[in-house]
Amino acid sequence: MTAALKRFRVVAWIVGTFLLLLTAGILLRYTDLFGVRSDVLSRTVSPVHGFGYMVYLATGIDLASRRRWRPLTTLAVLLAGTVPFLSFLAERRVTADVRAEADRRRGAGLDPDTGRGPGATDGRRAAAR
Repeated sequence: MTAALKRFRVVAWIVGTFLLLLTAGILLRYTDLFGVRSDVLSRTVSPVHGFGYMVYLATGIDLASRRRWRPLTTLAVLLAGTVPFLSFLAERRVTADVRAEADRRRGAGLDPDTGRGPGATDGRRAAAR
């Protein structure tokens, strides 16, 4: 499993958790749920979720560029951080897809991260020799 996938998984869970907290905070702010009406939770969690979502976008774009996803797939995964519970589902789906792709590459004798065959080099190493 790549480091980019691990980063994405951690950030997806953090963003998803803070989005659920933010949703609860908004419910407390605008409704009289459980007889309590307060804006403290939403005011506290909102900037944390906002910053976390920016990190989620960066890690999602990093993973998408490394895995060469189609633009629509990338957009769907990036927008998953804005809907409660959806970042958790997106994380599971992305993890399953990346692991399946790595298994296919291993079965074909390729490097699971790069998809290159044994002994293949990138242009930088070849130019340095």
